[in-house]
Amino acid sequence: MAAAAWSSDTGEAVYRSRDPVRNLRLRVHLQRVTASAFLRDQPAAQAGKDLRGVAALWPQATANICLLVSSGGGHRPDEDEKEEVEIGWQEKLFSQFEVDLYQNEGACQSPLDHQYRQEILKLEGSGGRKNRRIFTYTDSDRYTSLEEHCQKMTTAEHEVPSFLVERMANVRRRRQDRRGMEGGLLKSRIVTWEPSEDFVRSSHVLNTPLQTMYIMADLGPSGKLGYRKYEHVLCTLKVDNNGVITVKPDFSGLKGPYRIETEGEKQELWKYTVDNVSALAQREEEEREQRVFKDLYGRHKEYLNSLVGTDFEMPIPGALRLFVNGEVVSAQGYEYDNLYVHFFMELPASNWSSPEVQQLSGMTQTCVTKSVGMDKVAHFSCPFSWEAFFLQQDGAEDASLEWPVLYCEVLSLDSWQRYRVEGYGAVVLPTTPGSHTLTVPTWRLLEPGTVAELRRFFIGGSLELEDISYVRIPGTFKGQRLSRFGLRTETTGSVTFRLHCLQQSRAFLESRSLRRRMQSVLDRLEGFDQQSSVHAVLEAFQRARRRMQEARESLPQDLVSPSGTLVS
Repeated sequence: MAAAAWSSDTGEAVYRSRDPVRNLRLRVHLQRVTASAFLRDQPAAQAGKDLRGVAALWPQATANICLLVSSGGGHRPDEDEKEEVEIGWQEKLFSQFEVDLYQNEGACQSPLDHQYRQEILKLEGSGGRKNRRIFTYTDSDRYTSLEEHCQKMTTAEHEVPSFLVERMANVRRRRQDRRGMEGGLLKSRIVTWEPSEDFVRSSHVLNTPLQTMYIMADLGPSGKLGYRKYEHVLCTLKVDNNGVITVKPDFSGLKGPYRIETEGEKQELWKYTVDNVSALAQREEEEREQRVFKDLYGRHKEYLNSLVGTDFEMPIPGALRLFVNGEVVSAQGYEYDNLYVHFFMELPASNWSSPEVQQLSGMTQTCVTKSVGMDKVAHFSCPFSWEAFFLQQDGAEDASLEWPVLYCEVLSLDSWQRYRVEGYGAVVLPTTPGSHTLTVPTWRLLEPGTVAELRRFFIGGSLELEDISYVRIPGTFKGQRLSRFGLRTETTGSVTFRLHCLQQSRAFLESRSLRRRMQSVLDRLEGFDQQSSVHAVLEAFQRARRRMQEARESLPQDLVSPSGTLVS
C-alpha cells in the first residue's frame, strides 16, 4: 500500500539522550515503486514530470510490474523489490561490493580489512548475509559523503567538486583524546609547547569529536549488485560525547516515506522509511537513573561549594559597598571621525573611598564612525569595573544624598595624530541596583570667530577645561556661588553607557530579618484579633439569650405553651 504523500523535508534533526547510544536501534524499509520498463511505457508528457506523478499511480505500477514479470520481462525476486532491516548503532552490514572485495585476500591491506574478511568468511559458511540492498558504513570505515562535507561554491545545479575538495572530504575526521593535565580534570592543555610530528600532521585536518554512521542502499538493477555507482545514502547518524544525536533525514514517524530517483538509462523510483525502534526504558530503570543523576548533581554541587567556600566576604558594619560593571557602548552625533572617550568616576570628598589598587578612570580605543540613519555612530563596547565604599559618619545624616559622578570627555583624532575635544558630559550614577542604560549629552567650549574654527580644523587645537569636573559643580568647591558668566558653549553629541550596579551592606540583611520578625508578629496579632472578634460575638449572643429567658419568665403562664412559645 502506497503512502498518500511523500516527505520532502530531508533536513537533519537533532535529539539529545542520556541513555547509552548503543541502545539505539533503527528499522529501515526500502521498496521499489516503479521500474524503468514502466517509465518507458508512459507518455512523454508524463515522463517529463520528474516522476512526481508516479506516486499516485502506485497500484497501477505494481500491476504492470507483475504483468511484465509474467510475460518474460525477466525474473525479479521479491527480495529485490523490497527489504526491511533492523540496525543497531555502529552495526556493520556488508554490501555486495565489500563481499566481493574482501573475499580476495590480496585486497586486504589494513587490520580492519583482514577483520572484515574473517567476518565475511564466517557469514558465507553460515548461509550468507541476510541483507541484500541495505548495508552500513561505520565510523571505522573509510567513507565520507561528499554531499555532507562539500559546500557548493556556485549557483549551478550540477556543480562538480574540485580534486582538492574530494580529497579533503575523503579524509576521515578522527577524534583526538583530550586528556586533562595532572592536578585536576577541569584543566586542559591549551598550548602545546613541544608538539610531536604526528600532532603537527593531524592538526592540519579538521578534527570533530563525532562518531558517524551511514545507512546505505545498493539501488542497482537486479542481478547487478555490487557497483559503487549505484550506492546511495539513506540516512546519516552522528553522535557526540554530550549525547546529541543528529539524524539526516529525520525519522519517518507519521510523515510519508522518502524518495530516491536513480539516474541514467534505467531510471527508477524508490521509497524508504527510517523508524526508531529502540527499546523503551522500564519505569524502575528510569527511577534508578533519576536517583543516579540526582546523586551526581548533588556531589557536583558539593564540589562547587568546596571551591567557593562558606566564608562570604561582607563589608564592615555601617558601610555600603558599591560595584559598578559598566560599558561604554557608543558615541553619536559628533562632527569628526576617529573618536575615543576618556572617562572617570569622582567620589564625594567625604564618606566615600575606594581600594588603593582601584583605578577610577579609563579610556576607550579609537573607533571609526558608521552611518546609522542621520547620525554617525562609533561603537566602542569598552568594559570597565569599579568598586567603592560608603561609610556614614556619626551625626552626618545627609551624607547619603551625595553619590558618585561619572564624567566623560569625547575626543577625535586626525590623520596627523592630533586630537580635538568634541564634548564634555557628566551624569550621577544610579542610586538603585540593577541594569541601567544612560545617555549622557555633551557640550564643548566655543571660541568666537572663524579663525578659531579654522585653527581647530587645520591645527587641531581648541579650548579645553583644566578640570573636567567643572562640567558640573566640582566636589572640591566649598563656596556658595559658582559663576560661569562669559563661558560660551555648543551642544554636540551624546555618549551611551550601560551600567550594572550592585550594592552590598549588612543593613540589608538586618532590615530583611527585621521585616520577617515584624511579619510574624503581625500575623500573630492578626490571629489574636480574629479570635477576639469571635469571642465578642459569642458573648453578645449569650447576653441576648439570657435577656430572652428573663423576659419569658416574667410573662404569665397562660400565654406560654409547654414548648416555650407564645400563644396567640
